[in-house]
Amino acid sequence: MRALWPWLRLLAGLGILVALGWRLGTGAFLDGLRSITLTSVLAALAIGLLTTLASAGRWQLVARGLGLRLGLGKAVADYYRGLLLNAVLPAGVLGDVHRAVSHGRESGDLGRGVRAVVFERFAGQVVLIGVGLAVLLTGTMPAVDLVPSPGVLGLVLAAAAVALVLVLRRVPAVRRELAATLTDARQLLASGSLLKVALLSAVALGGHLLLFVVAARAAGATASLGVLLPVFVLALLVMALPVNVGGFGPREAFLAVAFGAAGLGAAQGLTTGVVYGVLALVAALPGALVLWSPAKNREGVRERLDQPRQQLGALVS
Repeated sequence: MRALWPWLRLLAGLGILVALGWRLGTGAFLDGLRSITLTSVLAALAIGLLTTLASAGRWQLVARGLGLRLGLGKAVADYYRGLLLNAVLPAGVLGDVHRAVSHGRESGDLGRGVRAVVFERFAGQVVLIGVGLAVLLTGTMPAVDLVPSPGVLGLVLAAAAVALVLVLRRVPAVRRELAATLTDARQLLASGSLLKVALLSAVALGGHLLLFVVAARAAGATASLGVLLPVFVLALLVMALPVNVGGFGPREAFLAVAFGAAGLGAAQGLTTGVVYGVLALVAALPGALVLWSPAKNREGVRERLDQPRQQLGALVS
């Protein structure tokens, strides 16, 4: 089941895209590709640099709070590589796995290296969830029916049941990892770096929202920021769903529904999502300079692309 899960997620993402194409036509996808301009590409690269610097700085603070050495230059390079691997490899998290395992091994503490990346990503999600809750509570989001159908709800519950069974089969290992995680969390809380981590997370979130605005304007959306930003905040939350194809899928579906509810047109929302996906990939392209740079051990490019997948298998086995 564990080996099938990445493929099931890809199939789910493909199913979403096929459904969108059948419902709204392929014109919205093609319009998104045609909307990419040199100006939007340059903006994506600049915004990507801002968000990567903020995210890498956050990772450096968390790692140092746990007693691990991590220079900012290495953090930025590894983060860029992780973003690119996340974008082009299945599962969408293999880049994070790669930098976590690589840094843990280089630091001599694999478990703590992995937990540093988990805490770093979790900090970003906490800030995003906080902003998302504010959007929902203030009523600035257009009314969108997000209640899943009974069939979808059944699939979610079935997946949760399978995940619970897999966890229960590994209870001793889970308990040990949980104890180590709590110990490291207390150490991180005592490091005094949480405010800086939160501020860097806010900067990174602002960069992602700005990239959404660039994508929307490139796609021809003329709505005010007061209308668009709440939608984009929730779109970032939806992007955390682990069912996508290179990041495409739930984001486009949500934007199509949300834009339709706001009177902006579902096709406009789909086009905006496509443009954002392409620009996000462009923003991660500097990671190719790291991925294809000469390695000390002269390992081939194919081996380096396979390494994150192998690390993930070793981590969960």
